[in-house]
Amino acid sequence: MQKLRFFFFLLLFPSILFAQQRTKIELVSSDRLTVDTKTNVNYVINPVFRQDNATLRSDSAVFYKDRNYFEAFKNVHINQGDTVNIYSDFLNYDGNAKKAHLSSNVKMIDPTSTLTTNILDYNMATRIGEYSTGGKIVNKDVVLTSKRGWYFASSKDAFFRYNVVVVTPQSTIKSDTLRYNTLTNWTYFYGPTNIKGKDDNLYTEDGAYNTKSENAYFGKKNLYTQNTKSLKGDSLYYYGKIGYGKAVKNIVFIDTSDRTLLRGQLGEYYKADERAVVTKNAYFGMGTKDSITVNNKKIPDTLWLGADTLETQKVLQHTLKLLNKPIIQKDNEVGAEDEKAKQEKEKEKVEARKAAAATEAVKKPIVANPDTKKLSKKERKLAEQKAKDLKNNPPPPKLLDSTKVKISTDSLKADSIKAVALASVQNKTIVLSKKDSVKTDKKIAAKSDDKKAISTAVNGVKPKIAGTNPLKKDSVAVFNPADTVRTRVIKAFHNVRVFKSNMQAKADSLFYTAADSTLRWYKNPILWSEGTQQTGDTIHVFFKNDKIHSFQVLQNGFLVNVETDSTKFNQVKGKKITGFFKDGEMRNMYVDGNAESIYYSKDDKGKYDNMNQSVSSRIKFLFKDKELTDILYIKEAEGATNPINKLPKETLLTGFIWKPELRPVSKADIIKGKPAAKVASKTTTTKSAVKVIGRDPSGIKPILPAKKPVVEDPSKGRTTPIKPAVVSPVKVDTTKTKIQSVN
Repeated sequence: MQKLRFFFFLLLFPSILFAQQRTKIELVSSDRLTVDTKTNVNYVINPVFRQDNATLRSDSAVFYKDRNYFEAFKNVHINQGDTVNIYSDFLNYDGNAKKAHLSSNVKMIDPTSTLTTNILDYNMATRIGEYSTGGKIVNKDVVLTSKRGWYFASSKDAFFRYNVVVVTPQSTIKSDTLRYNTLTNWTYFYGPTNIKGKDDNLYTEDGAYNTKSENAYFGKKNLYTQNTKSLKGDSLYYYGKIGYGKAVKNIVFIDTSDRTLLRGQLGEYYKADERAVVTKNAYFGMGTKDSITVNNKKIPDTLWLGADTLETQKVLQHTLKLLNKPIIQKDNEVGAEDEKAKQEKEKEKVEARKAAAATEAVKKPIVANPDTKKLSKKERKLAEQKAKDLKNNPPPPKLLDSTKVKISTDSLKADSIKAVALASVQNKTIVLSKKDSVKTDKKIAAKSDDKKAISTAVNGVKPKIAGTNPLKKDSVAVFNPADTVRTRVIKAFHNVRVFKSNMQAKADSLFYTAADSTLRWYKNPILWSEGTQQTGDTIHVFFKNDKIHSFQVLQNGFLVNVETDSTKFNQVKGKKITGFFKDGEMRNMYVDGNAESIYYSKDDKGKYDNMNQSVSSRIKFLFKDKELTDILYIKEAEGATNPINKLPKETLLTGFIWKPELRPVSKADIIKGKPAAKVASKTTTTKSAVKVIGRDPSGIKPILPAKKPVVEDPSKGRTTPIKPAVVSPVKVDTTKTKIQSVN
């Protein structure tokens, strides 16, 4: 409120001194004047008064000359400085204070706007008008109404209070307190304000908006909504003409239709392609139909995603390369969900075409020739023999006189061209009759394609001119409604982190689209699920009906599984790893392409007894209660089993990676950024006698056991060397391990 008082003071101060200079009202002219000598009151018809640079007129007036005051009636008109014109039915004017009180059908007009109200108080010295019973200001672009208002003719500022409504071609503004400049078209808000566009709305309690350029700034309790989308931010900037917006501090973007939430500290919005980019502590939430139990109550499980930069956008669906969800086919083959459906559809189309062709053949009527007589048996035989001879020995083609050949013009009518004769086939020259050549004044030169078409007509075939269609005059592209479908995509760049109760991940970049409900991780991705860690060049995670469905690790796939309260690493590597979920838990997994595995089996007492190492074209893993239970080797299986007491502490496949310290463990790890480094378990240290062997394509140095690790032999009291873990292939002892082999 103090700011408003200071604002009024600045506007009024230059005019206060000027208002103190009193001048007399001068009666310039009138049609009739009656003077009451006792009271010195003048009764005037059609008077014209003047004071300083203002002229005042009316149909009649009562002029109190001693008081420097008059009352005017009907068709009142005040003109000040040839810039302000005020009209009304009644006027009370005090020449000493230079204040005019106008009532009934008041209209104030200046070069930029028109103010209408029922009662107006206007100060001739300060050039400020005030109304308190409701008024309206209209200019070229804006219609503004309010209960109370002040208009400053000098600065072209208007200040409004209570029930303020501003209507522009682009929006409708409703506010409690508002200031508007009719010259610059800037609107300033000092209280609760709603700006409603054609399909959006913005709420603020402090800001500015230009009704012409559509530029805006909002600085307090801002909320922008558009259909199912909403945006909050401490400060919002928007440039309407170019469709660019900026949000600063505590940004919250929500889309209820996609059940998504986006937060950050700095955001940018591009209206043309419906794209938003958020940085500085940016993270994203997506609702799923998976559920978790908290305090004996099931609640929806949300997927949280954080990155240095997050980008969300609505794009045309047909421009995206969508992925098909993997499925398990017969013989433990992993295929795409839509491949089988596509094959069935193609088969149905072929059968439908055959059925349609057969139906058309049946429908064709056989028309009998009325002139044909019924032939005798002898005549039929002669006719059949003649037809047979004609087929075996066809007559030579009859030469046609090119000067007498008439060309069918059915296919040329669309181009208004009628070819009538050929002058010379050998010279490939076309001669068109002047009468039927071209119906327009333009000359059309015969092209080589046209010559070929006409040359063909000599042999009895209708010509076809390139670029013309005898059936359609205009070729129109077929409209496909599917080409207009838009879908949301999300891109994440650098330090990407994902947390969900049954899945966590880390990567350099990520892409997601709602069209196929698939998360794609790129560049050194790591995916964790329960006690399992997957790494590879690229990882895809598929959702179906808003529930996690499956995942695929492409190229250099490596899986590590650790059971509860264990330090033994079950390991798998291959070209492609595919896992399937049910009710939010992993149930089975397939490894394809040079699949290698190390699996630790247990005895009846639950203690580890053997390490099983194998190689196969495909390996299937079964999980139950979040732990690995069975392994099924498919195609060309070779393996070896070694007792646990004859192995070193660690046996690792080439390319082994184990990074539990990078795993997000809660939503807090997504919000605060990169998780703090955790102390690595003793089993992951490389201080033991290990030796780097070979070279892995991933660039990560593999860790393998020493060639001849040494362990203590308690029975003989001396050390005994043990053979390496990788031995010659032998048959797996299936009586002691839960391992199956299928060839």
